Amino acid sequence: MTRLHDTLTDLLLAVRGHDRSIRFVDGEKEETSLGFADLYDRAVSLLGALQERGVRPGDELVIFSKSNERFLVAFWAAVLGGIVPVPVAVGISDEHRLKLFRILGQLERGTLFTETALLDRLLEFTDARGMADVRRRLETQSVRMSDVGSDARGTVHEAAPSDLAFIQYSSGSTSDPKGVCLSHRNLCTNIRAIIEATGWNAGDRSLSWMPLTHDMGLIGFHLSVMAAGMDHAVMDTNLFVRRPLLWMQKASELRATQLCSPNFGYKHFLKLYERKGLPEGTDLSSVKLVMNGAEPISWDLCEAFLDALGPLGLSRRSMYPVYGLAEATVGVSLGEPGKPYSRVIADRHSLSIGDRFEAAAPGTPDAVSFVRVGNAIRDCEIRIVGDDDEVLDDDRIGHIQLRGGSVTDRIYGDPAATAALFSVDGWLRTGDCGLFSAGELVITGRQKDLIIVNGQNYYPHDIEEIVAGLDDLDLGKVVVAGATPAGAQTEELLVFVLYRQDLDAFRELADRVVRIVGEHAGLAVDHVIPVARIPKTTSGKIQRAHLLREYLDGGFAAVLDELAPEEAAGDVPAADADPLVAELVTIASEFSKELRIGPDDNLFEAGLSSLTLTEIVLAIDERYPGKVDISDLFDVPTLREVAGFLRDGT
Repeated sequence: MTRLHDTLTDLLLAVRGHDRSIRFVDGEKEETSLGFADLYDRAVSLLGALQERGVRPGDELVIFSKSNERFLVAFWAAVLGGIVPVPVAVGISDEHRLKLFRILGQLERGTLFTETALLDRLLEFTDARGMADVRRRLETQSVRMSDVGSDARGTVHEAAPSDLAFIQYSSGSTSDPKGVCLSHRNLCTNIRAIIEATGWNAGDRSLSWMPLTHDMGLIGFHLSVMAAGMDHAVMDTNLFVRRPLLWMQKASELRATQLCSPNFGYKHFLKLYERKGLPEGTDLSSVKLVMNGAEPISWDLCEAFLDALGPLGLSRRSMYPVYGLAEATVGVSLGEPGKPYSRVIADRHSLSIGDRFEAAAPGTPDAVSFVRVGNAIRDCEIRIVGDDDEVLDDDRIGHIQLRGGSVTDRIYGDPAATAALFSVDGWLRTGDCGLFSAGELVITGRQKDLIIVNGQNYYPHDIEEIVAGLDDLDLGKVVVAGATPAGAQTEELLVFVLYRQDLDAFRELADRVVRIVGEHAGLAVDHVIPVARIPKTTSGKIQRAHLLREYLDGGFAAVLDELAPEEAAGDVPAADADPLVAELVTIASEFSKELRIGPDDNLFEAGLSSLTLTEIVLAIDERYPGKVDISDLFDVPTLREVAGFLRDGT
């Protein structure tokens, strides 16, 4: 039986004597290694410096760093000192910065711990936006990592299991972020359960590119694998995005046995793998489990991934679908290691709350697939209930609720959000819907996202998959939702599409969306609406409510009026006179079909996702190896400036 540590402090003290290390993969040949004992020593040293600056137990430390190694040293320094770490992702968009500011505004005694370059950019951003109050907060509540140094070792705080260990911000950046409070007991309970369910041991080796600001990256593939006593490698997320093939190259090189990725990672990897393949000799036969979670799981994508890598030794039994959420620490249900993953195929018309599951034949018009995600882990109970919170029989669709030692007891500083999380009898409302099938949990969607058309219930994700079948579109670029405007008697079916080209071209795309939904789902689409951005939570879940609210408030009235008349939207700009600039514009257009990027457009302001932006940089790197990195774009943010940088490095 796996030992249950009382606190994270106990966990680190227990493993620091193990001859194991963390490998930080920051490039093909850029790696550093940090032993568990060295991690402890560096964390205690940093703790001393923080304590000299007046940071005390119970204070919050917002860790905002591009370096995984610095992040982990700071995280453990905070834990050892009874300081509450608050991981926040470093992004390239304004929304990432605004989220950070909102978090700092929420915290009672928060300190921002970051790198000089990042802080300087934040200060420049506040100046440009006229955010004087935020600038003052940054100036008074920030500590630059480069300024911290001390010969004094910190005083380790004796934590209690019930103490707050860290705050996990899980909701999106476009509203007030919600911090899930996790105690030492929550974390240690979940860590033990994950290790037991997966069968992890000291002989395993893990590799993860998931960000350490994400629950799967930090808890699943650092804290849990450390507690199992295994060597583990943390690959920089931006490196994976830039060079996805390196993920499997490193897995082969390190003889990794444990990997992980959400859906988009498999798709991103396969896009380049189909073009370039992997080096001869790549061997994935050591991989036991590829954990698949953090977003809805696509059966077809799993199959494509396994088919592609099977010839390199990847076992079909390695695919390991899981279910979890931040409010339950991370892990909720996991499968049996080595057992082939499986699915159910349902009739889309049998997915309302309380309905009995009805099977459908593969490939039929009303068939929709859902992957089984295993059973409840140790110290966690799962129940499926109706709208009245009464438990339903197996094979009936209902609300998924949880209780157990890894479930949070509150949202930071928000009693109303905390109360809304729980049923009257104390079960956590996950917001997800599903059923038990053949003893395993199946996730079918989220209740609040249901669309009712002609008395029938539809899941947006189902229709989104249909629309994403168009050549121009991917799942991440389409949002389907239902709305009932004032005075309307029926719900409208809306399709929002990420799009920033001229509206004349959009009309043709909108017509194709209407046709494919009608053909495949038998539904009439009321409006296809171009949007500048698709709001998502930090864990990648689409926030339909934000788009619906804007629609109901009339925010899209003007564009819908403009789409109505058949008017020309303008000519396509001529090719640039500079051949290199023209080449870069062509490269960018290959990855930004929904956007028109001109030679003088600021790439950070054009609405590109970080993934698309890095795909563009990757393609440029293929043509001009080693000449430009995504970090260079902060200094040369237009394609014309990139061309100059490629020519002379300035």
